[in-house]
Amino acid sequence: MSAVAYARAYQAQSILTASPGQLVLLMYDGALRFLAQARDAFTLSDEDPQRIGHINTALLRAQAVIAELQANLDHQAGGEIAQNLDRLYDYHLRRLLEANIRKDESIVTEVETLIRELRDGWAEMLRTTDATQVA
Repeated sequence: MSAVAYARAYQAQSILTASPGQLVLLMYDGALRFLAQARDAFTLSDEDPQRIGHINTALLRAQAVIAELQANLDHQAGGEIAQNLDRLYDYHLRRLLEANIRKDESIVTEVETLIRELRDGWAEMLRTTDATQVA
């Protein structure tokens, strides 16, 4: 088995054994990874024929992750927080669509900042929840 196959097996196993809270964190990490790929693609030369395709693909992947987060909100259990997250995810999706149409890197950076704040807050919540549960 090659190193790539071992890495994929490890990644699959970590997803299968993750808690629901950890899965959300992984989703945020995935969205951030795709947004970083989009920003990297903006640095390609305008003459590079693959530039637009790379930007488009990365933004579509980020949108898919955000749409999945939005689709899995539990509005009954989450109440007002779920409603606010739903609106925020909707904003992210609209802004990324605009970024993709206009090929505007500043919009990608804006959404990346917002997603990072959510991710960091979620990670802190998981950390403190795990610490209080252990204690």
